[in-house]
Amino acid sequence: MRTPPSGRATVRTWGGLVVLLVPALLVAMDLSVLFVAAPAIALDLEPTATQWLWMMDVYGFVLAGLLVTMGSLGDRLGRRRLLLAGALLFGTASALLAFAPSSELFIAGRVLLGVAGATLAPSTLSLIRGMFTDPRQRAAAVGAWTVAFTGGAVAGPILGGLLLEFFPWGTVFLINLPLMALLLLTAPFLVPESRDPRGAGFDLPGAGASLVAVLGLVYAAKRVVEYGVEPQGMVALVLGGLFLGLFVVRQRRAAHPLIDLSLFARPAFSTAVGGNAAVSFAAAGMGLLTFTFLQSVHGLSPLFAALWAMPTFATTALGAAAGSLLAPRVRPAPLMATGLAVAAFGFVLIALVEPATPVPMFIGAYGLISLGAGMVGTLANTLILATAPPERAGAAAGVSETSAEFGGALSIAVLGTIATGIYRSRMEGVDGPAGETVTGAVAAAPDLPVEEGVALLDAAFLAYTDGLNIAALAAAAVLASLMVAALVTLRRLPSGVAAPDPHEADPGEDTAATRVAVPGDGA
Repeated sequence: MRTPPSGRATVRTWGGLVVLLVPALLVAMDLSVLFVAAPAIALDLEPTATQWLWMMDVYGFVLAGLLVTMGSLGDRLGRRRLLLAGALLFGTASALLAFAPSSELFIAGRVLLGVAGATLAPSTLSLIRGMFTDPRQRAAAVGAWTVAFTGGAVAGPILGGLLLEFFPWGTVFLINLPLMALLLLTAPFLVPESRDPRGAGFDLPGAGASLVAVLGLVYAAKRVVEYGVEPQGMVALVLGGLFLGLFVVRQRRAAHPLIDLSLFARPAFSTAVGGNAAVSFAAAGMGLLTFTFLQSVHGLSPLFAALWAMPTFATTALGAAAGSLLAPRVRPAPLMATGLAVAAFGFVLIALVEPATPVPMFIGAYGLISLGAGMVGTLANTLILATAPPERAGAAAGVSETSAEFGGALSIAVLGTIATGIYRSRMEGVDGPAGETVTGAVAAAPDLPVEEGVALLDAAFLAYTDGLNIAALAAAAVLASLMVAALVTLRRLPSGVAAPDPHEADPGEDTAATRVAVPGDGA
């Protein structure tokens, strides 16, 4: 299927986009669905503390570690082919998770789900680049993808809360099966195949080095934040740093590198990658803290917590739409800075909440965060796809999403640990689970005399809210720092996307290449 000579997308092309939004949504949803399903899963499978950490984290670890590799593999083998293979594996892993009888099999299912997710996410974004050659339509398509991928992190707990109100926890994974079947049946007819027309080789040593580097660095960050400077975290940090260095050396020397490192010399690409990581850092950890706040401090059920959170999905879509509409008219520097400022302001408002703050006010502040995230995510992904050459779209998409997954994994560790540390310091002297977590306090209070139970809950709610406040301030500081960086590094970029560069377009591609006109980079 070829795009019309005018470059305008057809009805069939837009239908293909709808199909591609399904896996983008599910990959992000399965990162966050455990926010609300975790208590039911823990009660049923009774994991050890170590097993529980792996059950929560291994999906994000594997996903982040394989995104660049799978994106590059799709460039070689065919992005649609890899997408379909990933959909089949994603469905299989979802079924294994839904019926897992033990913690060990659950962990194995999460590993397989991470492998499958790594094939789906970069394939969807790189296919969109080839399907939409008109800059405005591409911006709209990337905006829709951003809503699905970014909003999926919000939709995961929402859908999970709705399902858990009526069904066992396995249904949060079974919901993937009909959607993957839909993708397998429709994608061959609506989504055109695309690949690197040169048929370049695959850098297997580079893929191995990138996997060890990402896994090592993510794991080290989580260990250091949670336990401080200790041997296990330091070993992971050194190992991750060593293999990152080996990966960089390999990419500079390999005949067919996984990613062209010269892309990072372009302000549009490097800042957009940083924007993805920062927004994901800000949003992912706060999502976990938000649902605990709604369910523990305000006493909402998973269903009502999910219903209250639904407006944040709408604000994500609004932010993505605003980013798509304004990108052709507004320079990237002020546009990205505005999105980051809106999200940072939302975090500042979160930092002011108290245990008695009405839920609508809290959700309003959280809505500003998702509004800014939708705007920044759309602009960042548009810049990344427009900057990278078309034959490297899959690898570039993999870099983009690796930065997002790294930011998300680091966020849950950093913001979650900050909030937990503040809670424990405020509850010093309280023994047992009540001194460790607010959910422990909620569980312990009914067994105490009425006055003591009320006093415990009041102290626990205040301590948790203090932790939430400080974590929100940390996230606001991260976004504010990136806002300044975006204003500086993107200040020379014009608005919109330039026409195709005839020296960069490859005649073997079905679609023309477009790129950001970066002054001084040869555009």
